[in-house]
Amino acid sequence: MECGIVWIMAAEIETIPEGTVTSPEGFLAGAISAGINKNATDKLDLAVLFSEAPCVAAALFTASRLKSAPVILSQQRLKRRKAGAVVANSGCANAFAGEGGLDDAAEMAELAAEGIGLSPEEVLVASTGVIGEPLPMKRIRGSLGQIILSRDGGHELARAIMTTDTIAKETAVKVRAGGSQFAIGGVAKGSGMIHPNLATLLCFITTDAVVEEDFLKKALKKAVDESFNMISIDGDTSPNDMVLIMANGLGGNAPADAFEQALEQVCVYLAKCVVRDGEGATRLIEVTVSGAASRLEARRVARAVVSSPLVKAAVHGADPNWGRIVAAVGRSGVEVEESKFDLAIGEIPVVKAGNPLPFDKRGLIQQLKREEVSISLNLNLGSGTATAWGCDLSEEYVTINSQYMT
Repeated sequence: MECGIVWIMAAEIETIPEGTVTSPEGFLAGAISAGINKNATDKLDLAVLFSEAPCVAAALFTASRLKSAPVILSQQRLKRRKAGAVVANSGCANAFAGEGGLDDAAEMAELAAEGIGLSPEEVLVASTGVIGEPLPMKRIRGSLGQIILSRDGGHELARAIMTTDTIAKETAVKVRAGGSQFAIGGVAKGSGMIHPNLATLLCFITTDAVVEEDFLKKALKKAVDESFNMISIDGDTSPNDMVLIMANGLGGNAPADAFEQALEQVCVYLAKCVVRDGEGATRLIEVTVSGAASRLEARRVARAVVSSPLVKAAVHGADPNWGRIVAAVGRSGVEVEESKFDLAIGEIPVVKAGNPLPFDKRGLIQQLKREEVSISLNLNLGSGTATAWGCDLSEEYVTINSQYMT
């Protein structure tokens, strides 16, 4: 991870080298192999994240009408806007697992609570993996109590929640603003079943900042709208999506602007890690839209382009067929005037004021072969802007998802 400093008004936001969800003060984590996920990295598949001090908490969950048992349970418990820990597993989603699903999720919370001295109501639950199978509770019962929590355990947690992911996704930043200092850290998992409206993922964010409950929820929603709600891999979503933030107040007071911008930086970083690691992906696609009639319309255009299977396939093959981008814009349903439309791929303009431009085909192919492919659209109708991220669509994606359970 690169370490950098971003200056924002009177705030300094510095990336913490090797930062993770346990970088903020007072957070511990650990993981173990419980034999739940046969494809688990380092065999880790069961983890706990814990705060040594009480937390205010907020979360956003899947937009699916079919919600997993962990999502239902965690939604109920977060009505208190408090949480002290989360227990998570990979390999089994505990979704569509029958009437026992909620009981199993509740028992996971109880088992975790026993080991860390919390009440079960203070423990949230997250699961990811195969839908339609019950949790192997016998393995979980025999493993949860053996998890060792530590300040370095965030790295284990990041690996334990992986499914088809190929890399752990984690980051943390230190913020100095208004005479105070605090940190924000996070981990995420996601590689397939990713689409706007939260995408398909688990993300746990922690902070030692002093923040109010209402502000925390608003800040999280704002950050997620600019990050996880602006990524797409394959157009699918799952019953298990969760983005959770816990704030224990062991650090300094958080000026609103500094906290929001630091949180967005963490979320955007993790969201880009998700699409960069898309199943079978070889390229990151960034679509920037400007000049839309409104911010909402800019978001619709950016998401339409980044989620288009034809655009994704063209990028994968380095095929300079920019008409696929135009087609995606046209079906987005937003206001567009052909005579004002500008399009560039990488550093090469291909359309200006609705007129196709002559371009170096070989040069454009080279732009499309980069690890990061940028697509810039200017509708020249207003001041609305938005950015979305996705990845290319490869043969490997089909291979992975045709053999997920075999």
